[in-house]
Amino acid sequence: MAGTITVVEKGFIVTMDTRRSVYPNGSVVIEGDRIVDVGEASSISESYKPDRVISAEGCIVTPGFICAHTHLYGILLRGASSGLPPPTDFTQSLQRIWWPMDQAMTHRDAYASALASSLELLRTGTTTFADTFSGPNALKGVLDDVEKGVDEVGIRGILSFEATERRSGDEGRMGVEENLRFIKKRKQGLCRGMMSLHASFTVSDDLISFAAEKARELKAPMTIHAAEGKGDLHHNLERYGLRTLERLSSVGFLGPDVVLAHVVHVNDDELRLIRGSGAAVAHNPMSNMLNAVGVSPVDEMLKMGICVALGNDGYIFDVFENMRSAFLSHKLKRCDPRVISPLQALEMATVDAARAYGLQELGSLEKGKKADLVLLRPDLPTPLTPSSVYGHLVNTLGGGDVDTVLVDGQVLLERGRPTKLDPARAYGVCREAAEALWVKLSAASSQVDFLKSV
Repeated sequence: MAGTITVVEKGFIVTMDTRRSVYPNGSVVIEGDRIVDVGEASSISESYKPDRVISAEGCIVTPGFICAHTHLYGILLRGASSGLPPPTDFTQSLQRIWWPMDQAMTHRDAYASALASSLELLRTGTTTFADTFSGPNALKGVLDDVEKGVDEVGIRGILSFEATERRSGDEGRMGVEENLRFIKKRKQGLCRGMMSLHASFTVSDDLISFAAEKARELKAPMTIHAAEGKGDLHHNLERYGLRTLERLSSVGFLGPDVVLAHVVHVNDDELRLIRGSGAAVAHNPMSNMLNAVGVSPVDEMLKMGICVALGNDGYIFDVFENMRSAFLSHKLKRCDPRVISPLQALEMATVDAARAYGLQELGSLEKGKKADLVLLRPDLPTPLTPSSVYGHLVNTLGGGDVDTVLVDGQVLLERGRPTKLDPARAYGVCREAAEALWVKLSAASSQVDFLKSV
């Protein structure tokens, strides 16, 4: 395909470039896997003789959306019941739901969930995601299984194994080694690796330092769940005399190569540590509501210049629902309707998510960037203008409005239909895996895995 010219023509182009340029009647020119021009449709038509034309008339064209934090295997829990009384806090959610699930996961489950989740992300406009998988009994080589599912759909993935010493120190080292193996194996292509640690209350200082040292040798990004629930904060205060971000800073973990997931229970001093280190934050508003952990102080982070990106934490994969939640939840917390604008919510899911992971080639429609595009075909009740488009993207549209998706200039979704695989097969594989998993979870539901000191 190198050298082939594709023009996505006559759409309402939302570039998300540094000027936040919008072209109500614009076109995007693609050569191979790169954008070579963006502008008014009239000037584009005069300058290029395309090999292929994709009509975007009636469509809003955006960059491919980026999910800064997810757990693809979370899709297997859709509709499941543990049979236990509902958890009363986040720690109980881990003990009664997530940790038994982690231990039940197989290599086949990793593949099945990656396949179905990647398909769902594609169909709702997300073209790049950062994932952390957890499954101590399916550890060695499991990121290859995740990659296989993602590759069959064709979107981009940053893949990792969630290293934890919750059961043993050796298991924590094995998790780090699996990340290092995949990072070395996949430095290019649509999938690549990163270093993931579960949370500061399940990893020791030694493991944090070891993981950070090895990841930085390979220039790989790192991520950790940080201050998501109160248990994380209390554990660090009681055992180390430090708050969560103070401890991560003290062991040298924080830096511009780190994405901190959640960051709910923090104070101003910790926010200054994040800002000073250059670390980014992956905000997961819908998951935070589901787990009732609180509302992250995102409005304060944005004022301080901290990079905040949008994630889904493995809950609802539709980026539009997550943008809407980010847009609304902080208004409620502050009792101030001015907090978080539609543009800021959109930035979290595009340019800021790209910046969080150092993905300079993604996040906007500009010359030289990778050709990851989303065409939305909405039926709007009110006018679409340069001043209304951000409001429509956050308040009016949903994943069901996604019509066409390109990744690397290749059409992966056309008129709402995937081009590389059969959705019925993908969801069938996932249902089969979920059915078997639910049986295991029902048998294990009476055994609660308690947290040991680390």
